[in-house]
Amino acid sequence: MPKMKTNRTAAKRFKVTGSGRVKRPKAGGNHGMQEKSRKRVRRLRNNDMVDKVLEKKIKRLLPYG
Repeated sequence: MPKMKTNRTAAKRFKVTGSGRVKRPKAGGNHGMQEKSRKRVRRLRNNDMVDKVLEKKIKRLLPYG
């Protein structure tokens, strides 16, 4: 049985925490910052967790997950 390949796009976007949850960056934090409020930009800096429903699908793309 050959080794399972890691989905490289998923590997760049998601990280699995020690407890097994999946971390993801928030959307909309790359450009056009001058139109966004400071409060909104500050919130976009922090990472977010993936919803429990989608965790299984994402972990399938990450063999170490």
